[in-house]
Amino acid sequence: QVQLVESGGGLVQAGGSLRLSCAASGRAFSRYAIGWFRQAPGKEREFVVGISWSGSTYYADSVKGRFTISRDNAKNTVYLQMNSLKPEDTAVYYCAARLFQVLTTAQYDYWGQGTQVTVSS
Repeated sequence: QVQLVESGGGLVQAGGSLRLSCAASGRAFSRYAIGWFRQAPGKEREFVVGISWSGSTYYADSVKGRFTISRDNAKNTVYLQMNSLKPEDTAVYYCAARLFQVLTTAQYDYWGQGTQVTVSS
């Protein structure tokens, strides 16, 4: 069993930055891939970025060059650094966990409750 808690969301102006954290409880965190998804009002949940158990990273085209994912297995935490934020990045951001490999679809076993990110123009 893995429990995930996101933090770091908030209100920021366009062009600004935020760093989200996804803290995990449970054993064997290092064996899990972590994905970040987001859902804007009236839209479907979409994949943003993911990091595999071995550290391979995957980015949606919309965030390449602006977002960076990293993990600290000693702290059971994954970070999402978001730079050059745009109003279209506004959404609830969720982290999710599954063993080993990243999927860009929502087939993850564990999900956090989400954290709101709002980017004003």
